[in-house]
Amino acid sequence: MTVTQDNASPAPANSAPRAAVMQPAPYRPVAAALWMIGSIFAFSMMAVAARQINGMHDTFEIMTVRSLIGFVIVLGFAAATGRLTEVRRNRLPNHGLRNVLHFTGQNLWLFAVTMIPLAQVFAIEFTSPIWVIVLSPLLLGERITPLRAFAAALGFIGVLIVAHPDFNQVNLGVAAAAGAALCFALTGILTKSLTRHEPLISILFWLTLMQFVMGLIMVFWDGVVRWPTFATLPWLVVIGLTGLLAHLCLTSALRLAPATFVMPIDFARLPLIAIVGATLYDEPLEILTFIGAAFILLGNWLNIRVEKSTRKSAKG
Repeated sequence: MTVTQDNASPAPANSAPRAAVMQPAPYRPVAAALWMIGSIFAFSMMAVAARQINGMHDTFEIMTVRSLIGFVIVLGFAAATGRLTEVRRNRLPNHGLRNVLHFTGQNLWLFAVTMIPLAQVFAIEFTSPIWVIVLSPLLLGERITPLRAFAAALGFIGVLIVAHPDFNQVNLGVAAAAGAALCFALTGILTKSLTRHEPLISILFWLTLMQFVMGLIMVFWDGVVRWPTFATLPWLVVIGLTGLLAHLCLTSALRLAPATFVMPIDFARLPLIAIVGATLYDEPLEILTFIGAAFILLGNWLNIRVEKSTRKSAKG
């Protein structure tokens, strides 16, 4: 897989505004970490809302409504702020590949949830940052350092401590969760590649539009459609809003720091979900959750320190 880029061409003398748009965002690891915290909370809220309507709608129906709500919001915001001109079409293949991978990963993850214990799903899903660290040097040209790899390893060990999954029995659910993790990693890498050239509004526009079309096709594929009800519509709206907010935060984080720095922060989502489950659904909260969370936080703290030190050394 190779990330495609447009061929460079000489810019006219009066193209200063376009050049200003194309300049990379400043390197701000702390701000990127804060954006990722927003993404973690948004994804967690979306998971709670999805659980509230479990069994009432299939995954394609949920994703279609979610994408439609997101598209309406993005389109309305772009029109109201005069930013529709920032929506570009010259990288549609990149957008298409990114959204096909993300759409596939979402459905594989939801399938895995119905097949294997949630602890196994989460543990396998959180191998995604490891895939990012492995693939980013090949696809993005980012440099992986021993300390960065060690920080990611600490986070992954923390995930295993929290989830303590049993990988001895491999089945379709495990395979689906593993496929979802790989899809999410490739999605993150492609998103990072797009942030080098595309405005945020353009990324979100094609994200919501393309995945709405994909979801709509799959909804009518089996000929059975369960329309939203008064009971499910509020939760579907929450899913749509938090889904858009999560991707806004994630994309903003990727504009401010390398993917190998941003994605491991997502490890912190697991202990948060464990606490939410214990609070809302009386799920057992084990001491291993807090031990694993300590590893996760230590890995993320080390990752931030390494990135800040690297940046200071480069400036010096």
